[in-house]
Amino acid sequence: MEVKIIAGGSGGNVIAVRSNDTIIIIECGLPKTKIENLLIQNGFNPTDIQAIFITHPHQDHVQGIGLANKYRIPVYASEGTWKNEKYMQTVEEDLRNVATVADEINIENEFFITPFSTHHNDFDPFGFVVIGDKGNRLSICLDSGIVDQTMIEAMAGSNIFIIEANHDLDLLINGEYHEQLKARISSDLGHLSNEQTAEALAQLIVGKGERIILTHLSKQNNTPELAEKAVEDALEAKGFERVFDYQLEVIR
Repeated sequence: MEVKIIAGGSGGNVIAVRSNDTIIIIECGLPKTKIENLLIQNGFNPTDIQAIFITHPHQDHVQGIGLANKYRIPVYASEGTWKNEKYMQTVEEDLRNVATVADEINIENEFFITPFSTHHNDFDPFGFVVIGDKGNRLSICLDSGIVDQTMIEAMAGSNIFIIEANHDLDLLINGEYHEQLKARISSDLGHLSNEQTAEALAQLIVGKGERIILTHLSKQNNTPELAEKAVEDALEAKGFERVFDYQLEVIR
């Protein structure tokens, strides 16, 4: 299973996943034409995309959803996400699919996708577990204020993790954002701090060479070095060593 973050962060999110000749994408958070160009530059033909999955309907996750109409791609999202009028309701009716946490969505017998509930300031936000070829298991957790036990159980056993490490709490608290925005980001319906992400990964990583991709880092309130150190420290406390027991990369 090939996993590629085409774009990540508050500027827009797009993740492409390929198993044999089948491609799915998670998020359409850039303008449609830019998504097309970036997919092609990264070796993904938009005509081969068999499904689009959306975590929640904020602009940096859905603004390019018109890609679905152009290429006749089915879109899967929660009932709450489909209520978004600005973006999601522009998707043609026959391409809309309401997903629930009880579903296992079969895409061409190449991918089996199960949503799980996250915690963000929108209706019914999702994360996704994607099972691909050779038993590869990918967990995607973006935009969540906390990681609860149900989320841990959903992501357990994965060998690839894409998870946000949005902010360093000290940088956020002492930064230039106004107090209301600081409170929203750090709330249970906001975004994960480096420490929260590290704590979750300490529960999930078992040292079998898992691949961890940290993304959705705040440009104002985080650095790749701080995010990496938080995760490395938490996993070192569990007895795991980077490179030997797990792989770690940051995509801002």
